Amino acid sequence: MDGVFLINKPKNLTSRDVVNALIKKFNNKKMGHVGTLDPFATGLLLVVCGKATKIAPFLEDNNKHYIATLKLGEATDTLDNTGKVIKTKEVPSLTKRKVEKVLKLFLGDLPQIPPMYSAVKVNGVPLYKLARQNIEIPRKERVVKILNIHLIKFKKNLIRFSIDCSKGTYIRVLGEQIAERLNTVGHLEELTRTKIGTFNLKSAKSYKNITKDDLMSITHALNFYDIVVADEKTTIDIKNGKTIILENHQDRVLFVDNQNTALAIYEKTINSVYKSIRGVN
Repeated sequence: MDGVFLINKPKNLTSRDVVNALIKKFNNKKMGHVGTLDPFATGLLLVVCGKATKIAPFLEDNNKHYIATLKLGEATDTLDNTGKVIKTKEVPSLTKRKVEKVLKLFLGDLPQIPPMYSAVKVNGVPLYKLARQNIEIPRKERVVKILNIHLIKFKKNLIRFSIDCSKGTYIRVLGEQIAERLNTVGHLEELTRTKIGTFNLKSAKSYKNITKDDLMSITHALNFYDIVVADEKTTIDIKNGKTIILENHQDRVLFVDNQNTALAIYEKTINSVYKSIRGVN
């Protein structure tokens, strides 16, 4: 059972909860997820099975699309509606134009510090476990990229917006940053992930209703790379991890055999020489 499930994660479950439910459902222990959705968040979750666990980092490299609702005036310790309110601040008089102008300030590179309530590990311990013990430790700043941000609706103290961003972007932190720019505080009330690369929430199913027939092949899951069909001799070379000479292709390619089964991801080095960076079969 090798491939990728597109799951529509419901509220109040962790991403790992969904994986555990699928492990039990299909009696397949070799499963994982791509990108973490917080318990309060909903939407697209990619679950990789069997050999597809090897390609998780490559799927996670894709940009993400979210729809978020930010509530102004109240800050919580978790930066979302599951936490306790730790600060309140009056919401200034705002207009749609003002909110749109502030949102546009976040386009491009954006420094962020991972929140304490996150799955980031320090010395093997997830930050959220330390946060639950009221322990806060320094975290390294990271730079993410905001590709597009658009106001959907603004009413009273609620801002609903869509965002396209790079991997590693914390939308909860972005909500906090937006509120700060608006001279107040805030937290996320809702968050839905609608896209990961070319994968769309519209194609996802509930983990309760998913079947083996919904399993996407590794080749299909990596179709954002050039697909190169290897002949019999080249297939043997690829399985042995040898370099391959290839003309007129992207910097990364996916080699498949004559049955369209994924073999390996290769990356261009110098001239037309490609080396294996991840064997799949």
